[in-house]
Amino acid sequence: MNFITKEILTATMVLFAVIDIIGSIPVIISLREKAKKIKSGRASIIAAVVMVFFLFLGEEILKLIGINVNEFAVAGAFILFFIALEMILGVTLFKEKEGGRDMATVFPIAFPIVAGPGSLTTLLSLRAEYEMENIIVAIIINIVVVFIVLKTSSRLQNILGKNGIAIIEKIFGVILLAIAVKLFTSNIQELFT
Repeated sequence: MNFITKEILTATMVLFAVIDIIGSIPVIISLREKAKKIKSGRASIIAAVVMVFFLFLGEEILKLIGINVNEFAVAGAFILFFIALEMILGVTLFKEKEGGRDMATVFPIAFPIVAGPGSLTTLLSLRAEYEMENIIVAIIINIVVVFIVLKTSSRLQNILGKNGIAIIEKIFGVILLAIAVKLFTSNIQELFT
């Protein structure tokens, strides 16, 4: 085991920014009103299983279609770049539609809000640079945060307010943009060497 605090912190922040669970509070509250009940624990566990599964088998899936991790990381950098632009500029480029009344726990909360295309792409991008165990710790930390936010979403919205949520979203958008640039430059060099 090779636990590196810096890698864990960076991977945690990247995943936190991509998952953007704080920014999803209004969507979660709206779903909670429609579905009446959201199983926070179940949604968190399903999202964690999907993310860990993709972390381990995503590369094998890529090999089947003839893509290496560096190429996927460059593609991931573009996705992170656009997600960051969404967060900073307050525009909607690719938000998923809300799911049905009965499926709110699994869809859209577990997938795609938590374990969506952005976070799955990010996991493989992180795998190109960081140790596996550090990424798993980052996933666990984020799933714990997701669970807490799902459990306390109404109270969090009251505490942070619309402006608070917007400020957090902008800050993490800028961090995510910088990480996307770093991910792109480091992996594009690997493709040409």
